[in-house]
Amino acid sequence: MGLKKTAIKVTATEVYFIPVTMRVPLKFGPETVSNVVCLRVKVCVKDLEGREACGWGETPLSVSWVWPSTLSVSDRASRMEDFSIKLAQKLETCELIGHPMEIGSDFIHGILAQTLKEANAEAGGAEMPYLGSLVAFSAFDIAIHDAYGNLHERDVFTTYGPDFMNRDLSAYLEAEEGSGIDFRGRYPQDYFVKNVPTKLPVWHLVGGVDALEASDLNGSEPKDEHPLLLADWIQRDGLKCLKIKLRGTDAAWDYERMVRVGKIALANQVRWLSADFNCTVKDPAYVNEINDRLLAEEPEIYARTLYVEQPFPYDLEAHQIDVRSVSARKPLFLDESAHDWEYVRLGRRLGWSGVALKTCKTQTGALLSLCWAKAHGMPLMVQDLTNPMLAIIPHVRLAAHAGTIQGVECNAMQFYPDASVSEENIHPGLYRRREGVIDLSSLCGNGFGYRVDEIARLLPKANYPAS
Repeated sequence: MGLKKTAIKVTATEVYFIPVTMRVPLKFGPETVSNVVCLRVKVCVKDLEGREACGWGETPLSVSWVWPSTLSVSDRASRMEDFSIKLAQKLETCELIGHPMEIGSDFIHGILAQTLKEANAEAGGAEMPYLGSLVAFSAFDIAIHDAYGNLHERDVFTTYGPDFMNRDLSAYLEAEEGSGIDFRGRYPQDYFVKNVPTKLPVWHLVGGVDALEASDLNGSEPKDEHPLLLADWIQRDGLKCLKIKLRGTDAAWDYERMVRVGKIALANQVRWLSADFNCTVKDPAYVNEINDRLLAEEPEIYARTLYVEQPFPYDLEAHQIDVRSVSARKPLFLDESAHDWEYVRLGRRLGWSGVALKTCKTQTGALLSLCWAKAHGMPLMVQDLTNPMLAIIPHVRLAAHAGTIQGVECNAMQFYPDASVSEENIHPGLYRRREGVIDLSSLCGNGFGYRVDEIARLLPKANYPAS
């Protein structure tokens, strides 16, 4: 079957690295992060009739999340930045043609893996993991989707069907044997919610080093208009959902943290909690004992814990742990492990309940995981990577279309609220949480609805192409 005339190819790329300093530190597993570099890219495309348009994509290069290592943060960050420029060069020369889903999938399953292999061989020593390569590519993938919507002068979420795509989902996905599911003639749009909301309940991240009460303050905190204590955040933003970062290596600390946060939550009419163990747990008994103790000693906190997120190592193939005892107690969601739908399938076989999608693992991959998971009855969440500036927009739009169990996580307004001032002027409901929700109604127009021409952001000098 020939390509539709709407098919595109990449013609040019630009790469920008935007440093962002955190207002307060954020603990990722064993590491505490105080700054991050955001990768912003511009990708230009051309269709078969010669029409051209450009799009934008962005993601934080959160090396502590994507690449746990004894290698210094600066070395890992430098490697990811170099890799991003390699990806820009590969995209310009790859000659892939099609819908963004097709370009993204073909690139991920061919060129991306080869580029990672080459980059690791050149660097020597510690190897950047696949998740790191996927996060770097996600900005480009998002930009291709945005450019496609801009070229065809429509919301990109209206292009995920047979009028625009050259392949149905059977070209990407395999149903679980014996499920009776058939992806032939099915497209991503078939798995979107029918009435896409313009407001979403929003989750606040309680970091491992966040101050809960006044006794936690040490005098080094920022002196600005933003809250410091958890109860103040809850009251100011009307929060109803709290995600609690845990250590996964200290059961006594983790239990106490759940109880301390839980009691503050109950006192302030918070409805839902979740527990994030950050891939550091090796034995399901660790999680089970904490949950069982909560049920016995703090039943209301246990009842309000909606789900548990990724306690176990993210290399799912290397750590094939039977987790059914955990998911029997609380819904258990894949996050770092859910690189693509095949890992979601493996997770389901091991007993995981649901999937936490992230646009930082590509728009293409997130949509395919969404479709496979929903077809097989797995519930969804959409989780943050502390997305500021443009990065938050595809993130919340995915959540709105996915139909999650409870809204979306957005925490950039906690950790670098001033980073997005330019974008907030155009989209005020996205960068401030009000009455426990975020408001997407300002997102409109073509592509992801960034309205980038209205945003008065002065970008740094492009890192690629070099001038």
